[in-house]
Amino acid sequence: MKPALQFRLHQQLTLTPQLQQAIRLLQLSQLELEAELRQIAESNPLLEFAEENEDADDSDGDGIEAEYASVTGSAAAAGSDGSSDGDGGSETLSEWTDGGGVAESPIDFSSNSNSSSSGNSSSGSSHGGEDFEPQNAVPETLQQHLLWQLNMASFNPRQHGIAVVLIDALNAAGYLTEGLEAILAVLPAELHASVDEIDAVRRRLQGFDPIGVGSLDLHDCLRVQLEQFDPDTPQRELALRIVDSELELLARNDIARLARRLHASEDEVAAAAVLIRSLDPRPGAALDTTPVEYVAPDVYAVRDGSRWRVSLNADCQPRLGLNQHYCGLIAQARGEDASWMRGQLQEARWLIKSLESRAETLLKVAEAIVRRQSAFLDYGPEAMHPLVLREVAEEVGMHESTISRVTTRKYLHTPRGTFELKYFFSSGVSTEDGGSASATAIQAMLRKLIDAEDPRKPLSDQALADELQRKGIQVARRTVAKYREGLRIPSSSERQRLS
Repeated sequence: MKPALQFRLHQQLTLTPQLQQAIRLLQLSQLELEAELRQIAESNPLLEFAEENEDADDSDGDGIEAEYASVTGSAAAAGSDGSSDGDGGSETLSEWTDGGGVAESPIDFSSNSNSSSSGNSSSGSSHGGEDFEPQNAVPETLQQHLLWQLNMASFNPRQHGIAVVLIDALNAAGYLTEGLEAILAVLPAELHASVDEIDAVRRRLQGFDPIGVGSLDLHDCLRVQLEQFDPDTPQRELALRIVDSELELLARNDIARLARRLHASEDEVAAAAVLIRSLDPRPGAALDTTPVEYVAPDVYAVRDGSRWRVSLNADCQPRLGLNQHYCGLIAQARGEDASWMRGQLQEARWLIKSLESRAETLLKVAEAIVRRQSAFLDYGPEAMHPLVLREVAEEVGMHESTISRVTTRKYLHTPRGTFELKYFFSSGVSTEDGGSASATAIQAMLRKLIDAEDPRKPLSDQALADELQRKGIQVARRTVAKYREGLRIPSSSERQRLS
């Protein structure tokens, strides 16, 4: 055994810092990318956004012009024949709260006039050289609304302290999800309150506006609202009995069974059901101040004659450039300062190049998707073709993992709506002619068949499978059931009762 020198030849794949940065930026959404670049620009003085430099030029007037790399791709055309356009629709399901939180319910409260939501969407726009910004007042929260009523009510100091804790514990729907025991645990020790005393204060809060706020579950919320009606209100007592014990049957709209259990006529039960559906299952939602988030598309697909043209959204692409003032100081710097500034300049150039690569990759992938799914743009979801990541990866010459990163949280705007790029990928089902149909197309066909069925004789899953087989699509009954459940469509027996 003695020291010796040995030569070995081997290959190793190494991710350079530049490549790691490019991969990280590729998978970020638009908002995440903006936040990431802001953070990087704060730590690197040689980087700045284009709008910052424009403001400086307007104020200083020194005539220095900075060259910016505007990370926007040129519009590229994707070939497609056909000229039909359409609008896509989406179905909104009722949401309600049952004790622990917000959940979906088959009970339709859409006729409720008490639940209302309002939103103001305004953005700065230039008209005549002036920027107008929204001047809306800060909306009042549910807690603020209840505290204002509490200060006007006749509560003693002890009850007032309990009520404040109860109001703070309400969720966005106006429910107490933690329970009274949890409220007792967080009450100040000097109050020496009991669970019964907390419940008594809670019941007084339920009479505040909106009625039913502070309820423990849906039964409690609906009962409080029904008790506010005049005792002579038709079917009020029957509605209270339904809320207390038969709410599940009401959700299934099983009027006949409700009538048998409650020993009432079907007309009386139907009138009580209408009264219950006029209530508000989420009383606090009307004062929900959560801002509405809008999706800004990263890519646009528009028809240009007989072709579909794809282009990046220039407003969503960051315009990052080099600060010419600091770049000019590099030649004057000496020692460690010069070395540090040169390093920052190199990192800035790498970042700008990574952004350019990100934009080019996004555009290239979007063009490939539009070429493959041009039939969807022309004719709708029923014309969607099966598509997997591997096919797009082979067409653009990239790895499947890269395509997955590009299509995550990136959105394409089309005449049929705005969709995430992943929406256009789906598995295929064999057809009689040896081809395949995508899962999205089959779901669209199922919805069309169900919408056209006789409400008194809804189609079963097996009947739906038979109808698809007549169209040449080989699909099993259990597959139809899976797609139907994915569309949140009830079974045939439930659809018949709901009709």
